[in-house]
Amino acid sequence: MIHIIGGGLAGCEAAWQAAEAGADVTIHEMRPVTPTAVHLTDGLAELVCSNSFRADKVDNAVGLIKEEMRRLGSLVMRAADATRVPAGAALAVDRHAFSKAMTEAVQAHPRITVDRGEVAKVPGGEWSPVIIATGPLTSDALSRDIQAMVGEEHLAFYDAISPIVLAESIDMSKVFRASRWGRNVWSANPGEALEASDEGDYLNCPMTKAEYDAFYAALVSAESATVHDFDNTKFFEGCLPIEVMAHRGEATLRFGPMKPVGLKDPRTGRLPYAVVQLRQDTLAGDHYSLVGFQTQIKWGDQARLLKMVPGLENAEFVRFGMVHRNTYICGPKVLLPTWQTRHRADLFFAGQVSGVEGYVESAASGLVAGRNAAALARGEAPQAPPRTTAIGSLAYYVSHADPKTYQPTNITHGIMPPLDDPPRDKMKKKLMIAERALADLDVWRGAGAVVGAGL
Repeated sequence: MIHIIGGGLAGCEAAWQAAEAGADVTIHEMRPVTPTAVHLTDGLAELVCSNSFRADKVDNAVGLIKEEMRRLGSLVMRAADATRVPAGAALAVDRHAFSKAMTEAVQAHPRITVDRGEVAKVPGGEWSPVIIATGPLTSDALSRDIQAMVGEEHLAFYDAISPIVLAESIDMSKVFRASRWGRNVWSANPGEALEASDEGDYLNCPMTKAEYDAFYAALVSAESATVHDFDNTKFFEGCLPIEVMAHRGEATLRFGPMKPVGLKDPRTGRLPYAVVQLRQDTLAGDHYSLVGFQTQIKWGDQARLLKMVPGLENAEFVRFGMVHRNTYICGPKVLLPTWQTRHRADLFFAGQVSGVEGYVESAASGLVAGRNAAALARGEAPQAPPRTTAIGSLAYYVSHADPKTYQPTNITHGIMPPLDDPPRDKMKKKLMIAERALADLDVWRGAGAVVGAGL
């Protein structure tokens, strides 16, 4: 019996992979017995931050890792593809439909049992193998026990969540629909060629310079919510609160989440001074999230501030932004590329607690941990994916990065091995990296697929 602590993306993916490999699995999920500060339901794999899984084309590293996961039978990718919503060339999902699909699939699997209740200590030999996939919101009790086990390598930083607005409360006369550079391309079937739609996939709230200046002044003076340990707060650079970015300089937001580049207003024919983008959050299109607007501002100030955005003057917010603690271990000191711990072969970590960042990366680590836990249960040796793959590169980074400066990472081409003879053309180079990765992955999994398939 394999025991998995945590029913998030990594835990569910690990359970699915292990069960599909013939192992019996128990997922221990503490909700709703023990709630968290940000989860709203008792569903498995609930998305508490963005509803975006980011880029979905293989010329991008995160698009490549998605294709690798699909070829390895990922449940997360199957559910995401089935519940996707328009998001240009990215993969975004209806968060409620996604969690429902994941929960139903896991609970229906004959080899998976879901046990509701908190696990407060790292299990000993009575549970073997064990995968700890408790996510960024690992309970205080289990966090303390993990810290006692790994020592000073137990670290933490903070993530911030974007607000969500009710679609019917948006003033559509003040916004325009478009994707940046016209990249409004998506398909419900990842095997089909992507075609451009007539309209863009994002709602864009354009700002003049005067409107931006007033918004910026209000933003930098807004009161932030109280969070414990904020004196020494560390934020993940890829998920900075907008007020943190704003304090870095008046123009920072215009080169970040509010950049107008590639978003010409069809009513004026010109680029706005700044833009706030809204991304569809549900299949029904009744909720939209503010892209890149993670924040820790108090809710009263949030409402006043966000209603300064053109089109949101009368907005009704389904959820305000908030900040939550993200607990993780220092992978290079604790983990092997198989996601096993160095000091105990039958103990695995997966997901954000293992030291990765992002939905897709978390699920990918769970995929490998689940497969390897099942191999261990069969008496076989765990294996790391090829170093040339995106999944393998992520595992290598987590287990080999410099522990002195370690910070969780998304998958990027920068952590993948370079080509032996790279071309000068950047797009061709990225496609060659993807072709190499998928070819090596197919050999590793014994599929014998055609090299370059899926490109």
